[in-house]
Amino acid sequence: MPANLRTLSAAVASVLALGVMGGCATQAPAKSEAKAEAKPAAADQAAQSAAAATPAAAVTDNYFLVFHENGRIYPIADARNYLEFLHNNELIYTRTRIGAGPEGETLVFGIEKKEANDLNKPARAELFYDGKFEPAGPFYGEVMRDGRFYVFGEWKDFKDYLAHKEITYTFAEIGTGPKGETVIYALNKNSVKEGRPARLVEQFKTLHKIN
Repeated sequence: MPANLRTLSAAVASVLALGVMGGCATQAPAKSEAKAEAKPAAADQAAQSAAAATPAAAVTDNYFLVFHENGRIYPIADARNYLEFLHNNELIYTRTRIGAGPEGETLVFGIEKKEANDLNKPARAELFYDGKFEPAGPFYGEVMRDGRFYVFGEWKDFKDYLAHKEITYTFAEIGTGPKGETVIYALNKNSVKEGRPARLVEQFKTLHKIN
């Protein structure tokens, strides 16, 4: 074969080789991208499955009663309203029942802002007071009376207190309230066996921001 033909054949072969190599180079990223897209999809699916398997935290129902020195009783079912009332002696939204207390006291119900949009419906604090609301999950409540805090971690214990005006089993801590008040924790025949109610004490401190 003449030299010029051998040179031409070698050039053609080189071009074909480059073309094959170029084709492989363009196909490889496509495969990599496909794998990269598949991984986030699998990760998202796994995250969704984990979220579905994790139960939502149960909401704690709150109920607070303040027997004020002004002779009125303030039933409140919202922790923020309760704390603001303890600090300012004021509630923004209220509904009043004059002379409707157990000894003729005036009742002033704390109403949440969202409840104030429809005053034809009873507020949660009213439902609590009237015995028309029964917490199905976790419960936390307090009674502020005669300068003392009475703390409840179970709705049944709170109801017993409302019915009998006394608590059979208690654990008291003197001077541990936000302003040095005595705090009395309500126990029952089961929880009294545990001694100091550490969880309930922590709930009280967390609510009142006590270190």
